[in-house]
Amino acid sequence: MSVRDPAWLTVVAGQAPLIVSLPHTGTEIPETFLDGLVSPWLARKDADWWIDRLYDFAAGLGATVVRTAISRTVIDVNRDPSGQSLYPGQATTGLCPTETFDGEPLYRPGAEPAAADIAERRRIYFDPYHATLAPEIARLRRYHPALVLYDCHSIRSVIPRLFPGTLPVFNIGTDDGRSCDPGLAAQVEALCDASGSSRVTNGRFKGGYITRAYGRPAEGVHAVQMELACRGYMHEPPGPVDPAEWPGAYDSAHTSGTRATLVRVLEACLAFARDRTSR
Repeated sequence: MSVRDPAWLTVVAGQAPLIVSLPHTGTEIPETFLDGLVSPWLARKDADWWIDRLYDFAAGLGATVVRTAISRTVIDVNRDPSGQSLYPGQATTGLCPTETFDGEPLYRPGAEPAAADIAERRRIYFDPYHATLAPEIARLRRYHPALVLYDCHSIRSVIPRLFPGTLPVFNIGTDDGRSCDPGLAAQVEALCDASGSSRVTNGRFKGGYITRAYGRPAEGVHAVQMELACRGYMHEPPGPVDPAEWPGAYDSAHTSGTRATLVRVLEACLAFARDRTSR
């Protein structure tokens, strides 16, 4: 597999001042990694299911879309490569996760990736993702004084190991206000609130490595993470899930309300960036 032109990395290059990042929708697990895993289902359990389909309108808005098809179990391109936790003191997963969000082991005993394995996965998968994302930001900044980097995510609504109770449907992350202009955050909040679904900003999820590494409002790059609770756009059983019921099928009727809100959110992101371009 060529690192310069990997088949697992999809880039749709638009001209609008908006980049949509899809770092966790991948479910591909190369054959070389399968033997050590407890099960392929566990390894795909925590994918951001159907999020790429939910946002498939983004390219039509002129957005640049960057997506990896590789499962986050192989390597998580939204984690700090230094190994530093995004949420110190709280349960989370690392660059190459060894357990699910629920704490289940992903690897058979003794088969966990060693430091050399992690370094190789980083070279093959993590580095090319970011070596694509960063130049796309630079390309668009040549034409637009400001742009929005919108990072798309989802997670099951109830995971006691990660957070108490039931997660709000819309979870906006701006690294506690550091990754984007407060005016942009306020617009996204207002649109989510208008949907009638629950919303929180910088709650349990404040933005991952992508939001924190690239969000530089003073330099014209405004980064926002949107973490959706799965029940907001798909059929989600309450509590623990098993292979017989997870993931549920994509249902366009069930997604319609949330999708309509997300269309308005991305349109607002574009309007925000273009407003700064016209000044």
